[in-house]
Amino acid sequence: MNPETRSVLLIDDEPDIRRIGELALGAVGHWKVFLAASGREGVPLAVSAQPDVILLDVTMPELDGPQTLALLQANKATCTIPVIFLTARVEHEEVEQYLALGVRGVLAKPFSPMSLAADVRALLAAAP
Repeated sequence: MNPETRSVLLIDDEPDIRRIGELALGAVGHWKVFLAASGREGVPLAVSAQPDVILLDVTMPELDGPQTLALLQANKATCTIPVIFLTARVEHEEVEQYLALGVRGVLAKPFSPMSLAADVRALLAAAP
């Protein structure tokens, strides 16, 4: 893990996931947490906040995770920020498809609030 990692943007349309994620990453992980309820809200927030990592829900209305990822990757201000998908769909084939899109990793929902920050750190440390 990069010792400089200290902020995270969580983009998820479910209020409960945002609330639990904020507690898990803020109180347990000791990171500054930015929250967005949609990809449309999350992309400009990523530009302005410049988080060290983005946790992105795969299944959202209007603009889903892969579409949001494409916008982040196409933007010079956000293209180098690592993105980790959050999804309930963690079949091997699906995970491989997500990784092929360029995400750093995939975390299963529901996630453990007590281990979420450590899981994110592990994915960041394992990635090239």
